[in-house]
Amino acid sequence: MSAQSKPKAIAGAVAAAIRANGTVEMQAIGAGAVNQAVKAIAIARGYVAPNGINLVMRPAFVDLEIEGIQRTAIRFTVEPR
Repeated sequence: MSAQSKPKAIAGAVAAAIRANGTVEMQAIGAGAVNQAVKAIAIARGYVAPNGINLVMRPAFVDLEIEGIQRTAIRFTVEPR
């Protein structure tokens, strides 16, 4: 996820992945990216609700190394309840 990600596009991808795989993990670094991720998850809930799927999200901190620099991200695990 990035701050420039389009929430509706990400939501469609999340809904498709939930239907196919049952679970999705996303990672976001920075306030803008976290904001877009949360919006996408909320929109995805609306996309799968008519199929009787109730999505839940579990956020967690995760340490990543990007180009040799240690960063902290938030990982969103999204799955049906």
